[in-house]
Amino acid sequence: MKLRSLSLVIRWAAVLKSTLILLVYFSAYTAPAALASDTAVKKVYVFEINQSIFPAAWRLTKDALTEAERLGADVVLLKLNTYGGDLASADSIHSALMRARPLTLCWITQNAASAGALVAISCDSIYMRSGALIGSASVVNQEGTLMPDKYQSYMRAMMRSTAERQGRDPKIAEGMVTPNNYLPDIADSNRIIALTAEEALRYNYCDAIVESEEEVLAHARLEPYELIRHRVDWLDRIIAFLLNPFVNSLLLLLILGGIYFEFQNPGSIFPIATAALAAILYFAPLYLEGLAEHWEMLVFLAGIVLLAIELLVLPGFGVAGISGLALILAGLTLALIRNVSFDFSLTGADDVLLALLRVLLPLSILFLMFLLWGHRIARLRFLRGIVLTDTLQEAVGYLDRPEQLKQLVNQTGMALTPLRPAGRIEVNGEQHDAVVDGAMIEKGQAVRVVGISGNLLVVRKV
Repeated sequence: MKLRSLSLVIRWAAVLKSTLILLVYFSAYTAPAALASDTAVKKVYVFEINQSIFPAAWRLTKDALTEAERLGADVVLLKLNTYGGDLASADSIHSALMRARPLTLCWITQNAASAGALVAISCDSIYMRSGALIGSASVVNQEGTLMPDKYQSYMRAMMRSTAERQGRDPKIAEGMVTPNNYLPDIADSNRIIALTAEEALRYNYCDAIVESEEEVLAHARLEPYELIRHRVDWLDRIIAFLLNPFVNSLLLLLILGGIYFEFQNPGSIFPIATAALAAILYFAPLYLEGLAEHWEMLVFLAGIVLLAIELLVLPGFGVAGISGLALILAGLTLALIRNVSFDFSLTGADDVLLALLRVLLPLSILFLMFLLWGHRIARLRFLRGIVLTDTLQEAVGYLDRPEQLKQLVNQTGMALTPLRPAGRIEVNGEQHDAVVDGAMIEKGQAVRVVGISGNLLVVRKV
């Protein structure tokens, strides 16, 4: 019995020795691997939202997160400073951050107000610079008036669910949207919660108060790391250029001027092509920025169609022409105003007035240009063949003295150009400027002079 026990002990000792040898062997190889994992360089992708939360910010976030995942980034650092924006864009950014594969860090450099608060709490960790603020997430219009409760209710739900998922107090998140009855030491009852950096740190809405990117990454224990900064692509640069107020006004001049020249000389390709290209460059960036809606562009096109019908088909200038001009101005103006479909509740009266001035100012400039320098503009080399540049000289068959024009009343002649409504005619072998009274007249049709308007003959179709 003693020999059997001794044999059993020896056998177990051999097994234990083999096990210890294996453990030492594997630890010798796995320890360096674990150490290498801890000391591996982390890829940190950095981008910045330093603007209102509108479609441009959503496009920026989407591009940044896509690029970060393509490059295999371990961490995304969002530098945030915003007073808020529209709920739809904030919801899109919030969803993208919540689904992002890399760890997401938000560093609030100054403000994360309104929709910005939702963006911030969507990140895995929040850091704030001293003096920064987060909160005041109620949905308001451009004038600061609270929106109806259906908007507040949706925002409350998003804030609450996001806070719960990220391990933060959901009641504080709700208090950023609706009047606070939860933290009396932070905000008075029935007031919206906005937290300073110190208060946010106290209530777990901030992981640390830091003053630089380096401090953020050091606190997150990401060293060593490699910073990859987001670069604005060519499309964003072009959009920013086209949205410049000066460029925007120049495009308006080209749109209106091209339309004017085309209706003065139907069939010319250059004016209408210029107007069409300018209209594309005018509406496209506004559409991408979430300003121009489909129906607003259709309003503009409907105005063009009505104006064309008035000038080319109907006599005189009546309801269709006035309606066409009104729709053109409405389409150009509405495209500058932020709205969601037909909902303008987030737009204030000041925004509407500013947009209207941005359209009317170029129109006024265009009118003054033609009033003061119209004859010189018409003689520019690149406009030859587009506009009428013939001089009204008696030597080439023109007469412009009123007493001579009166003698032509009741005379018949022929249209040398289309009269829609103005153009040139020939009477008794002499050329005259004329304007039609009644239906439009095509080139080559017989006309009769029925009156005089200044230095223009008033004619009708025979």
